[in-house]
Amino acid sequence: MRKVLPALLAIATAAVLPALADEGMWTFDNFPAAEVKARYGVTIDGAWLDHVRRSTIRLSNCTASFVSPDGLILTNHHCVESCLASLSSKDTSLVQDGFIARRRDAEPRCATQVADVLQVMEDVTGKVAQAVAGLDETAANEARKRALTQLEQDCERDSKLKCESVTLYQGGQYFLYKYKRYDDVRLVLAPEADIAAFGGDPDNFQFPRWSLDYSLLRAYENGKPVKTRDFLPIRFEGPAAGEAVFVTGHPGSTARLDTRAELEFQRDVALPNWLLRYSELRGRYIQFGKGSESAARIVEEPLNSIENVIKVRRKQLDALHEDALLAGKGEAERALRAALAGDPAFGDPWADIARAVDVERNLYLPYLFLEGAGGFNSANFRYARTLVRAAAERDKQNTARLREYTDTALPRLERQMLAPVPVYAELENLTLSFSLERMREWLGPDHPVVRELLAADSPDSLATKLVAGTQLADPAVRKRLWDGGAAAIAASDDPMVRLALAIDAPARAVRKRYEDEVEAPVAAAAEKIAAARFKVYGTNVYPDATFTLRLNYGTVTAWNEGGVELAPFTRLGTAFARATGAPPFRIPDSWLAVRDSLDMQTPFCIATNSDIVGGNSGSPLVDAQGRIVGLLFDGNIHSISGNYWFDAAKNRAIAVHPAIIRESLRKVYRADAVLRELGAR
Repeated sequence: MRKVLPALLAIATAAVLPALADEGMWTFDNFPAAEVKARYGVTIDGAWLDHVRRSTIRLSNCTASFVSPDGLILTNHHCVESCLASLSSKDTSLVQDGFIARRRDAEPRCATQVADVLQVMEDVTGKVAQAVAGLDETAANEARKRALTQLEQDCERDSKLKCESVTLYQGGQYFLYKYKRYDDVRLVLAPEADIAAFGGDPDNFQFPRWSLDYSLLRAYENGKPVKTRDFLPIRFEGPAAGEAVFVTGHPGSTARLDTRAELEFQRDVALPNWLLRYSELRGRYIQFGKGSESAARIVEEPLNSIENVIKVRRKQLDALHEDALLAGKGEAERALRAALAGDPAFGDPWADIARAVDVERNLYLPYLFLEGAGGFNSANFRYARTLVRAAAERDKQNTARLREYTDTALPRLERQMLAPVPVYAELENLTLSFSLERMREWLGPDHPVVRELLAADSPDSLATKLVAGTQLADPAVRKRLWDGGAAAIAASDDPMVRLALAIDAPARAVRKRYEDEVEAPVAAAAEKIAAARFKVYGTNVYPDATFTLRLNYGTVTAWNEGGVELAPFTRLGTAFARATGAPPFRIPDSWLAVRDSLDMQTPFCIATNSDIVGGNSGSPLVDAQGRIVGLLFDGNIHSISGNYWFDAAKNRAIAVHPAIIRESLRKVYRADAVLRELGAR
């Protein structure tokens, strides 16, 4: 029988007490500087925090940082794959071939990328509380959204910054985060995929590692590179083993504060469903890519993405099947209940969430296939739905709209809508027909929407008609419909637009049910649980990740795997020794051509005990002096369970060593101008 009691107690303690070890994704306004000083002898003061904050960038999908006074940006290769793909074609692949702009006027724009730099964090918890005071769950949920929309609108009008509302501690706190946004981001350099993703899917979430997962972008303003006062210089010799290091970045999301009922829903419903669908889609992608060289280029970026997420979801499911995790979560909830015994103000919010989760189990599939991405997996359909809903929502008062169509959201949405991103009909046929098949399978052939769509068509034939008939792949067509509003949408005979109109009412209906019967009671209960935690523990705990700026502290260290002590550094020579000549263990020709000039002892990757999660990709690893000593790009296999808990013994982050970046720029890519800009000797 498995001995779970020690682990159970550890989880329960971690769930309700201040973070131990090097755990924690801390907000910049609540960083435990005293703890860092006591543990490492390092002083992190307000000036350090402000400088690092203003040097850190949130991209659309990742983290990055300014590394020169001329707006040069360092991030991961996999964070710019969508940009590389959008600049590619059926005949050429910048993902595979890489890219170097030898002059600044040769730096192409990444059509949908933005770079946000956090300037101000304003606590608006009191204003939100006032807006929902005395209301029932459903009314409070709607009032909360209206209040946040109004706060964002007023903020952007008054500050001229990009303002986003941020929910922390599951509703215990609300902030307005105010960003300086750069919407002209251009590509400077990207290595070939063979070296950037050396080891491919087999090495993903593994260590030791040899992936040169870096790229360079540049932010422009008014057609010129921005002048950045705050940037992080690179310490190319890198860190020492055991050195204190800091990760500044935007971890996407964690569920460490979720209740046991919510985690059981993920284990029993959401994760198994996702894995079933996307594992099959992965197989179809692979088969599609074998059809021709152009097909392989078309599917490369989405296949890379789906393979990464499948591994994440699989290990998350494994974690939720660990007895100790859920047992510890239950113990933590009982401990907090006991601490609040006799206080009727809190009621039993855990039971309230459990009841809402029971409703969610029944709504999950209709919501997924009608309102979510499950039933209509198509870039052209996503354009159609956005056009249809934007036209309808823009006619409403700002505070009455769906949150994704408010005045603060529309400029970004419009840019994405009009960006000249290639859409490939053959890939559209594959993804749309597959999602229609799964919708018919999971909702059943007698579901009203399924019958309406597929009474006279198969998923394949319907997808073929829709993809062949739509003109939405043309940005000019999308612009006419966007500018024309409701009248243009009503007059359009584009089949994708007609489809989006046809399913809009049932999709909105299931969304409304979800918001009223799941979202509203969960939000109300989560706020009570957050208040209980604050009452007992204060803010000596960190909030769950929300793709907002966080800071973590840790050290350069590996771990013991199966009785073997791993070193925290890898070297270039071992990459050549592991190479087979075929993907995913192929060294690019550009590297083979200069092999004799390369220093095979160059450090390649670094392991640290930093607490990271998806969204931290591209985060700078920073030393106590505010210099970059690594570029985070992955975690080890044990880090995936960090979505739910942090194992100090085994959770590790993996970074590209700055020495291998310098070696590549100097000897392989001959990027002398970039080296000078980075101050490399």
